[in-house]
Amino acid sequence: MTGSPWPCAESGDLPAVRRVPDAAGLIRRHHQRTGRRLAVLDDDPTGSQAVHGVSVVTEPRRSAYASGLARPGDTCFILTNSRALDQPRAVALNRTVARDLYTWAAEAGHSVELVSRGDSTLRGHAIAEVAAIAAERLAVTGAEPDGVLFCPAMLEAGRYTVADTHLAVVGGTPVPVGRTEFARDATFGYTSSNLREFLVERSGGGLAIDDIASLSLDDIRRGGPERVGQILSTVSGARWVVVNATDPADLEVVVLGLHRAQDAGRAFLVRSGPSLVRALAGIEPRPPLAADDLRVDDSRSAHGLVVAGSHVALTTRQLRVLQECGGLTTVELEVPALLDPASAGAHLDAATGCVVEALGHTDVLVRTSRDLVTADRPAANLDIARTVSAALVSVVRRARRARPAWIIAKGGITGHDLARRALGIRRAIVVGQFLPGQISLFDPVEAPPDVITCPYVVFPGNVGADDALALVRDRLVAATAARGLDRRPAE
Repeated sequence: MTGSPWPCAESGDLPAVRRVPDAAGLIRRHHQRTGRRLAVLDDDPTGSQAVHGVSVVTEPRRSAYASGLARPGDTCFILTNSRALDQPRAVALNRTVARDLYTWAAEAGHSVELVSRGDSTLRGHAIAEVAAIAAERLAVTGAEPDGVLFCPAMLEAGRYTVADTHLAVVGGTPVPVGRTEFARDATFGYTSSNLREFLVERSGGGLAIDDIASLSLDDIRRGGPERVGQILSTVSGARWVVVNATDPADLEVVVLGLHRAQDAGRAFLVRSGPSLVRALAGIEPRPPLAADDLRVDDSRSAHGLVVAGSHVALTTRQLRVLQECGGLTTVELEVPALLDPASAGAHLDAATGCVVEALGHTDVLVRTSRDLVTADRPAANLDIARTVSAALVSVVRRARRARPAWIIAKGGITGHDLARRALGIRRAIVVGQFLPGQISLFDPVEAPPDVITCPYVVFPGNVGADDALALVRDRLVAATAARGLDRRPAE
């Protein structure tokens, strides 16, 4: 294959990509015929980056699921934020949500498929969360899944899988993920880049490598949906199946093959990154959002708010470029001060006052100090992350009275906590993305009146070029300026 628009390295040794005409349409029509709905349990709010026109709900309420899954073919993301929880709490939350979804579907006579959406760089409680969902499926429906598709690909950001090895494009070069900074994560660190070996590693030896199957690019591209369906029809006992993919067409073939297996009576769960979700939903890509696609309500102020909690190196570089663009007041939260009960309250009060005052004459960046504070235990690191996130929530909740024109949340945990706890968003619609398959704009539809009019951008910590954050802000600034308000700093 040559000429792919996706940032994934291709080799002449790979078979040519198989493109099925109207694949997305075939997938949608299968949903209509079978009445299937797709519920995505998202471990942070960034999983909806590849889709548009779908609901995102922030509360584990059955009525919220019903709103997002009202019609056959609907897709709804349920934000669990479980990557910010320790494993026991993540498992408990996934079991609760899965039980509610399966029970709701059974009582309403609907067919619902559950996807466990996880990080494209392999951080998170992958195996434990899938096991929790499988247990509830068995408890409610009486049947365990035959298999689990494991597809962490986020092709739009250059995360893809070849020969079962997962790679990430870093600085234009594909790197096995086990050699990236993401593998050194303080809470979810790992060493394996081969996804079968990763599953064995993450399971602590509970899974054996010979018990893990895979769909190779040869199967997908030469065999097509027929071969994929044949392989999946032989899977049983909740067996994990690694999915190789470097192009969205690969994922569409996998979904069409999955449908063949499902029509033959097989049942699967999915643990995936964002890219497979779009294929599962049968959603066509849409062009990136331009300034003309954005609307900033006349009731909002002339200036917007950027809130950064992510600490990955890419975020730090993006913040540096953003600040170099000017027209921005920076308010920094010092993490050591936040962790000290004697200083935290006064520090937050002072920071909030600065934010509210500055929004009257400039855009504002609220960022945490860049020196990463860690502990010697994963659980303690999660506690630190939650404390910092609670501080950001406090500042943004109190800064709402300044009615910022828009809000950009930088980082997955930050994006979830601000949406739910600072802004009170209960349900939103994904409008689209600022880059192809990256950086979503949420339109709040169930939220306090002062929030419904506020465009909300969920910007993951680990995507985009160094200038991506500045680019998103520029488009929002252009949309704000189109109202004719004076954005010049006060004298």
